[in-house]
Amino acid sequence: MIVIFGALVGAAWGGYLAKKRGGNRLVIAQYAASSAIAFGLLALFASIVLARVL
Repeated sequence: MIVIFGALVGAAWGGYLAKKRGGNRLVIAQYAASSAIAFGLLALFASIVLARVL
């Protein structure tokens, strides 16, 4: 659940950042995809740490 939420937040943030910088549709999609992957991975590691600690 945390991983999906992290990926969605990352995609939204990446899309917003690319749109703010004046990118076209392909640039916005690329930023959204790369941010979703990065945030998803961070959320995955966070969920693993939480599972180990708790």
